[in-house]
Amino acid sequence: MAVYKGEVSTLPPDKSISHRAALIGALASGVTEITNFSGGFDNQSTLEVLQACGITLTQEVTPSERSGSVRRVVIESQGLWSFSRPETPLMCNNSGSTMRMFAGILAGQPFDSTLVGDVSLMKRPMKRVADPLRLMGAGVSLSESGTAPVEIRGTRDLRPLIYELPVPSAQVKSLVAFAALHADGESRVIESLPSRNHTELMLGLPVEELADGRRAVVISGRRPLEARPFHIPADPSAACFLIALALLVPGSEILLRDVCLNPTRAGYIDLLLEAGANIVLENVREIGGETIGDIVVTHTASLEPLRITDKAVVANIIDEIPMLAVLSACATGSFDLEEAGELRTKESDRISAVVSNLERLGFLCEEYPDGFRVKGRELEVSGKVNIETFHDHRIAMSFAVADRALEAELDISDREIIGVSFPNFFDILEELKA
Repeated sequence: MAVYKGEVSTLPPDKSISHRAALIGALASGVTEITNFSGGFDNQSTLEVLQACGITLTQEVTPSERSGSVRRVVIESQGLWSFSRPETPLMCNNSGSTMRMFAGILAGQPFDSTLVGDVSLMKRPMKRVADPLRLMGAGVSLSESGTAPVEIRGTRDLRPLIYELPVPSAQVKSLVAFAALHADGESRVIESLPSRNHTELMLGLPVEELADGRRAVVISGRRPLEARPFHIPADPSAACFLIALALLVPGSEILLRDVCLNPTRAGYIDLLLEAGANIVLENVREIGGETIGDIVVTHTASLEPLRITDKAVVANIIDEIPMLAVLSACATGSFDLEEAGELRTKESDRISAVVSNLERLGFLCEEYPDGFRVKGRELEVSGKVNIETFHDHRIAMSFAVADRALEAELDISDREIIGVSFPNFFDILEELKA
């Protein structure tokens, strides 16, 4: 078994912040310069739909093909209503973030538009997108099953609203905020559990703490947005896979540079520390409202099994759960998850995907609607084991890490899907081999 050691300064830029920087740049008056923009497929989809709606932007790609990143994006816009009617349906490919958040912008434009995606995205639920936009006065049509295509009849006369999120969702919160920027008056988005807060930070939106523990994001409509620069830190969701690798493989020690440590994104690190993981945060500082730092992680021979049953915790680690489940199973033979039904509506049904692949590796699992339990390993599987990714980049990477920690040889389907979020994933693994 290889040992993994070294420093990584080429983690993918944060996907979530990259999406929002591009969208905010298109809404702001002036020239927005974004450095270290993500080169993942999803973020490229956001740039492509902006261009299809008449937004002027340029990209300068890093000379290093290995990094897989677009280092600099420059967007020119005249403000909230700088978009033009697209000539064809807007292709979001596999990016749910693009489809959901851009819908909020399109609702405030005085033209009709349609958002579509690849086979996977066209199956994902979009009712939570349509509901608040309809309340604001936009017309939104979905398929009979509540999925894309998302047909939007935009209007310059959007109404402000007070909207309570039915479930924690940073994407829905953001799409309402983007739509509310176009509304004539003040809107509020209320959430009972905190979700990632990049949109509030990047737009400078005030947040009210309510007496009952909920929080309200306040959006003043039709206020001019002035362009400003953004620098994108490294993606903590990408860091999770390398952290798991170092924890699992004896003798490993990895240093990850300039990672976003926003508390709404790095909750999985707290969980791992509580489980006894040897993780140290260094050089922690704040840039542009975001907490950024370096992560040092060393192999940990004895971890406590992870048990994730708190809704508030689940909301902040939803993207990292597949890797955490595989990590806990491989390290301890045990894992518990509840209150995570949202995982069934991601790029794949991630509950079913993780369980079915763990069972192929000999683990005993019990699956239920909002989670699953790993109850030990029935047998040590050797030889080649086929792993089905279900065209989901996080499933593919989670089991690629397991492939380096277990005796079995894992044959992972559709490996190229990893390019959605981490184009240089396998390059970094090879570089870290001691």
